[in-house]
Amino acid sequence: MTLFNRLGLYLVLLCFCFDTSWSQDVASAPKAGGEIGVPSKTENENSDTKPLDATESESETTEPKPDRFNTGDLMRDMQSQSMRDQKAVYGHWGNQSGKFSNWTNHSNRLIPVYTFGITLDSWRDQGSPYADADRLKQLYGLVPEHTLNPSAMYFDQTDIYRLQKTALDAGYTNIILMVFDGMDWQTTQAASIYKQGRVAYQSGRGTGLAIQDERQTITDFGLVVTSPLLTGAKFDVNSQTVLSGKQPSTGGFNRTRGGDAPWHEQKGRDYLMGLDREEPHGVTDSASSATSLTTGVKTFNGSINVAADGTFLTPIARELQAATEMKVGVVTSVPVSHATPGAAYANNVSRKDYQDIARDMIGLPSSSHREDPLPGLDVLIGTGHGVGTKSDSNQGDNFATGNKYLHERDVDKVNIENGGKYVVAKRTSGTSGRKVLMKAAEQAADNDQRLLGFFGLEHLPFQTADGDYKPTFDVAGTEKYSDADLHENPTLAEMTAAALTVLERSIDGFWLMIECGDVDWANHANNLDNSIGAVLSGDEAFQVVTKWVDDNRAWDVTAVIVTADHGHYLVIDDPQKIAEAGSKAKAKTKAQSQKP
Repeated sequence: MTLFNRLGLYLVLLCFCFDTSWSQDVASAPKAGGEIGVPSKTENENSDTKPLDATESESETTEPKPDRFNTGDLMRDMQSQSMRDQKAVYGHWGNQSGKFSNWTNHSNRLIPVYTFGITLDSWRDQGSPYADADRLKQLYGLVPEHTLNPSAMYFDQTDIYRLQKTALDAGYTNIILMVFDGMDWQTTQAASIYKQGRVAYQSGRGTGLAIQDERQTITDFGLVVTSPLLTGAKFDVNSQTVLSGKQPSTGGFNRTRGGDAPWHEQKGRDYLMGLDREEPHGVTDSASSATSLTTGVKTFNGSINVAADGTFLTPIARELQAATEMKVGVVTSVPVSHATPGAAYANNVSRKDYQDIARDMIGLPSSSHREDPLPGLDVLIGTGHGVGTKSDSNQGDNFATGNKYLHERDVDKVNIENGGKYVVAKRTSGTSGRKVLMKAAEQAADNDQRLLGFFGLEHLPFQTADGDYKPTFDVAGTEKYSDADLHENPTLAEMTAAALTVLERSIDGFWLMIECGDVDWANHANNLDNSIGAVLSGDEAFQVVTKWVDDNRAWDVTAVIVTADHGHYLVIDDPQKIAEAGSKAKAKTKAQSQKP
């Protein structure tokens, strides 16, 4: 090797070393579950970058060996084949039917809402805001073009906040909001087809999943618009101020172009992607949409409970804390301070100011609440453990080197062992995540204490459609999990059970958000195998909720609302392919169960 080549190699290695992230807890942190960085799938929502195409060269870096395209798991094999050939097998993502993927972002699709213990009659009695010019002006500050629809049977995402208020006014004491992040009607249908091994419906509520079939109590189904007020704003993360000034809304929904129901969409158009040149109605991100769910206000993309004029909004969880003795909690399968869980409680002009969002959530001073910190959640369980970095310009001047989502020092400050208010459960080497979490939950419940559960790394392991944890490659790369990744982390269902263990001790009731965040991550990656698995794991968490309500005979005081914050752009071209994959998986499971 020449001197020149040696110097070049040293420079490459030096650059690599400076580029890698680190954590103060590196020695004890578990190994990363993913081979390729996954956060870009959610952190870059609605950015100015062009839609990501899965290029041939990208696939070559992660492509499985040829024999792995015939694994016996048809859903996995179809996903792999679609990526390899860039041709639709079960369907495509985007508006180009001849190409497997030309869109990895959100869409303006109408989103399903399922309710249990409460109906949508209050919505129907008032009528849709999209049929009323005055109410549209209240939502958007103007009446968006081609958005007024006198016959509209769909509602708005902000109405979900009002539905929670309606339940409370009617005497309900337990409010559970389940957010399947990124789960549109098409994603739900795909999961239903796979689970049943047949195409059971082509419109309406559907059947096959617990969220569709639960009938132990009154239940209802509807659709909502998710378009934001604005697709972005200028802000200063250090001063927590919005700098843009007043801007006209870019939101709206044209039912002619978008369809008055998901099963009536016009295929091949770019309207739902927000790219229609004649009518580019804005597409939401998870921060803006979650703010709508928890405050009833439309705002700009990236905002965590901050209005477009810079006003800090108070989410329903904090309203209840201030006015009642109700306990409040958040459970998520993704980082604890990500957009959806963050919007359950915090205030921040930027969804990427993770450490400060987390500080709001656990009652510590933050850039938004420096002198008068928020009270903090009673329960917070999620992921992000072990994810460290030495710098992050998105988080402002007070960023602390270490865990980017919830800093190690902040965890120590709130730990009850150090005089704080939280019983802390963290991922522990060699120990069952379920046992670690439930032990902490029982301690917190028995002693009327708070609970903080911190697991992961970046997210819980992705469950695939057949219940396995072996994702194939997709537009974001390939993830692989060790036995430790699976053993040392609880499932979303187990997280939900732990949260209910603590919150059920509240005499005055509780408010709980449960986020199945990995649906969104899977759909960003155009990975239907992962997406179906994520929906099914969320469905399991829903069954934990309904079992708890049944066991406690609490349906007369409990309202459960299941929805999504936005959709993606999966188009199912051949539902029978998905049905065949599901049918074969069911037969395989049955055969294995009958083995002696």
